[in-house]
Amino acid sequence: MGKATIGDQELALLQYIAQYSNASVGEVATGYGEPRGLARSTVLTMMERLRGKSYLRRRQVAGVYRYSPATGPGEVMRSAVGQFVEKTLSGSVSPFVAWMSERGKVSDTELAELQALVARLQSQREEN
Repeated sequence: MGKATIGDQELALLQYIAQYSNASVGEVATGYGEPRGLARSTVLTMMERLRGKSYLRRRQVAGVYRYSPATGPGEVMRSAVGQFVEKTLSGSVSPFVAWMSERGKVSDTELAELQALVARLQSQREEN
């Protein structure tokens, strides 16, 4: 079984902490919470929930708890996308692909990444 699911606000908080690794609750409350109108206690609760779900780890440095992501940012995003596909799209990526094609805003870099992904998927199918 994978990690517990996280919501949009938790994902945004986790991405913030990944950007400013080894941050204290006070630093996160100021940099992340205040602009969003979140109280320090709310930020602390969210951080502790993420720690309880094994997305964050903490260590004490000079009497202050410092938080950092338990995994790399790529893993968090892959997990969030996987949860979205499973829960919202019932496991099918077709609606997402259709949305992307209608959106029409795909950079050359993104298109190259998608083409490489399709080639890898085709290669895996041929191996099986």
